[in-house]
Amino acid sequence: MPNSSQGSQPQKPDLSGLRFVEVTQETRGRFESLFEQPGAPKYCWCMAWRHSSREHIENDEKKRMMMALIDADTPVGILAELDGGPVGWCSVAPRETYRRLSKQQDDSETGIWSIVCFYVPRALRGGGLASALLDAAIDHAFAKGAHIVEAYPVHEAAPSYRFMGFRDMFVARGFQETGTAGTRRHVMRLNR
Repeated sequence: MPNSSQGSQPQKPDLSGLRFVEVTQETRGRFESLFEQPGAPKYCWCMAWRHSSREHIENDEKKRMMMALIDADTPVGILAELDGGPVGWCSVAPRETYRRLSKQQDDSETGIWSIVCFYVPRALRGGGLASALLDAAIDHAFAKGAHIVEAYPVHEAAPSYRFMGFRDMFVARGFQETGTAGTRRHVMRLNR
């Protein structure tokens, strides 16, 4: 019988077995599996900030475009896996693989990787998975040759763009604010 003091409080997931993998041609099936789960962002397939020739694109076309990027060996991001299955996503890639992310963006700069999106299933939110994904994304970007990692988070109370992460999570890892992108997003950078 469950302990009554536990009541209906959700259990924090055990993330001790968490591992991270880059989305590649070999791992794209796991990425598809995550995005096709109920509640996942299959409406965007993480194409919102990527280059596109059209503004309004059907979901199936977004998926096809993302799979084409993966098939072309374009970096798109990393997956978090637990118990052999995908449980989270972070879009981390060279900034030039995205459309313009802020008005002050200097496209002559090189070696910048951007973190633009997180997906953590509702049942796993609040358990540290987003922070673990951020740490893994930072390590991944620098291991792939980034000189700077840039992100565009919002304050936790923001009503939109929450998928880009929360500002405090980035500050805790040493990111410095360099400006804003719109009215809610903060442009933040980490150098190593």
